[in-house]
Amino acid sequence: MGRVKKGEACSVKGCDKAAVRSLSPSYARLMKDAGMDVNESGRLYLCEEHYKRLKKARSGEERLERWRFSG
Repeated sequence: MGRVKKGEACSVKGCDKAAVRSLSPSYARLMKDAGMDVNESGRLYLCEEHYKRLKKARSGEERLERWRFSG
């Protein structure tokens, strides 16, 4: 049984909601760019709201990377 199912709290400072996703620490930089202040101690745990914000930021960055490499 993972930590998300056990009820781990969201890693964003000031958020006490239950986490729905667990991410590697490499996403910390992207989260700071998106305006979220996270506790950087190993894996990141995100609630549904913050995960949605991260997905939007990540898709925008991936789109820029595709444009950069496509020509």
